[in-house]
Amino acid sequence: MNNKAFLVIILSFLFCLNVKGQFLPRLQISANHRYFTVGGKPFFWLGDTGWLLFSKLNREEAAQYLDTRSKQGFNVIQVMVVHSIKEVNAYGDSALNAQNITSPKVTPGNTFGKAGEYDYWDHVDYIVREAAKRGLYVAMVPVWGSVVKEAKINAEQGKRYAAFLAKRYKDYTNIIWMNGGDIAGNIANATWNAIGNELRAENPKALITYHPRGRTQSSKWFHHQQWLDFNCFQSGHRTYAQDTSKNDLHYGEDNWKYVNVDYNLKPIKPTIDAEPSYERIPYGLHDTTLPKWTDADVRRYGYWSVFAGACGYTYGNNDVMQMHKPTDKGSAYGSTEYWYNSINDPGALQMKYLKKLMLSRPYYQRIPDQSLIVGAKGEKYNCLLATRGRSYAFVYTYTGRNLLVNPSKLTGTRIKASWYDPRTGDLKTIGTYKKSSQLSFDPPGDPKDGNDWVLVLDSI
Repeated sequence: MNNKAFLVIILSFLFCLNVKGQFLPRLQISANHRYFTVGGKPFFWLGDTGWLLFSKLNREEAAQYLDTRSKQGFNVIQVMVVHSIKEVNAYGDSALNAQNITSPKVTPGNTFGKAGEYDYWDHVDYIVREAAKRGLYVAMVPVWGSVVKEAKINAEQGKRYAAFLAKRYKDYTNIIWMNGGDIAGNIANATWNAIGNELRAENPKALITYHPRGRTQSSKWFHHQQWLDFNCFQSGHRTYAQDTSKNDLHYGEDNWKYVNVDYNLKPIKPTIDAEPSYERIPYGLHDTTLPKWTDADVRRYGYWSVFAGACGYTYGNNDVMQMHKPTDKGSAYGSTEYWYNSINDPGALQMKYLKKLMLSRPYYQRIPDQSLIVGAKGEKYNCLLATRGRSYAFVYTYTGRNLLVNPSKLTGTRIKASWYDPRTGDLKTIGTYKKSSQLSFDPPGDPKDGNDWVLVLDSI
């Protein structure tokens, strides 16, 4: 074989990889079943809710969005495949024939810009491949919960649609399936199980989870289903005072409590807050006269849930999740800014520091451990959350109040203490101490909401 023929073969192979989207190794569950791993290395899920990416953005806009999120340290994009039974994308292509979920509107070929040879699904393919090029995994919600609820899609229809998706995307190694979509699992339960089981049968190597309604968790309905690889919960957008629903858990803003429930279930499965309060969204969503959640709030949800034992965290922004554009006739939840501006909001820029911290120490040995905290752990915004490995510990305070800790479970005889700033990722050494059952630390600044810090303890 001459060099030219060999080069042709290599280029053909790379082209096939490009077409199929196989740029990334598949995401897997770690050996201890608590976290994710990829290529044998720790994978900290740092997600963004780009819910309407497929339907609202054209190719150029999608590339801009993916470029930005990748550079900001995100590695998972949560997106709806079909948000509405009438779904149409930025090019006017319909997802379905006659609004029938069992009849995706697929045309021959995939030549962009050529009439009759490019469709809604080719656009989805393109975005998934572009995400892979940028190191991004795509958590795809097959059909949003409201479609199933309102259109009354039955289990057989759900199975047929899932078979289409699974066969089309079986070779795309950067896809994660996120069944459900903001809906309780007891609504159309048979349909969700049919979708999950079909995805598992046709895509045995792709991870599958379930995105539930606000203030619920997937484990409530699906933890023991074979198709569910890891749990998700939606801590939701309500304040403590707004969390008054009789049929839901009254955790308010304490998203770490959902983690506690999932963490103690058998069999062990990873869990994650897949939808906490979004930056720029009003308290409780619907009353646009109320204050909006800020970067400090999304940091709190992130550190609280991860320190409680979550395998990562999903960030959200009101303007970005709905891809609000100047051409829109209106917006949801009081969105007043456009996605391409809000994509650089403070909270989004600060999320990488959470991932940076969690990957800075031995990852798989990490466990939640509230016994590190001496005395009252605090309630609501004063609550302290602690996590540790064998030779390190992290304690998070949202208000910057004094910390009294017990590092006796760490190895070594001396402890190096530092402050980690969640806003900047800076680490500042406090000093070195002889290990004892009580060490006291006073965070920088005056105690107040949003003066959050992580106390970092390292064994010497």
